[in-house]
Amino acid sequence: MEIREATAADIDAIRSIAHRSLSSTYTDFLEEATIEDAVEQWYGDSFADELDTDHSLVLVLERDGDIVGFSQSDLVGQRYDTGRILWLHIDPDHRGGGTGVRLLVRTREKLLDEGADQIQGLVLEDNEGGNEFYQDHGFEQAGQREVEIGEKTFTENVYAESDAGEDGWGAVDELEVDGETIYVSYGEASRGAKAPFYSAYKNEDRTDRYALLCGNCNSIDNAMDAMGRVECNACGNRRKATRWDSSYL
Repeated sequence: MEIREATAADIDAIRSIAHRSLSSTYTDFLEEATIEDAVEQWYGDSFADELDTDHSLVLVLERDGDIVGFSQSDLVGQRYDTGRILWLHIDPDHRGGGTGVRLLVRTREKLLDEGADQIQGLVLEDNEGGNEFYQDHGFEQAGQREVEIGEKTFTENVYAESDAGEDGWGAVDELEVDGETIYVSYGEASRGAKAPFYSAYKNEDRTDRYALLCGNCNSIDNAMDAMGRVECNACGNRRKATRWDSSYL
């Protein structure tokens, strides 16, 4: 699994995924004609310009060389310090297994890297699954706004990260890795050369820490030395030392 910034060469795949995702999730309250209009409006000829806009962020998620999901975000506010996740789409054939969560996590990290000090997630009020997704991953509803899709107006819920407290951002995901069930805390991340490492626990309330999950390959097979350096034995992802060696002081 690889998550990277989108390029103009990805537009056709993005448009296709958006259409398939909207048709799969939104047909209970969006007519097919409205979906067609929306995809053309958002991902038509002008979308290439959006990819080059300074305060716009589009990430694509690749699996085995194919794009299977994308997120669309922007930075707003007087100092461009609010990161808004406008859309997060996963191809219906590739949902599950933490794919959407991983895209959410990487999008959040990228927005913070770009200068955001608060993150919002936007989802249509009638999309029950989308609302539950944010609620289950450390967000709480902070307001509503109106959004036009095609020629109709819909209510969109605005989510913001809930108070993190001492345990960090509350996005915890249950994964089956190497035959074991673990609970990955995406709020406890450390930077790696290829992707972050995340703390993994044996229990959902995060009292029994078990391992580090490599965000590049989803493996918990890694080694740590006395200086806190970590290397994933599966893909070679590395984390730098976290402690000083006193012999050099």
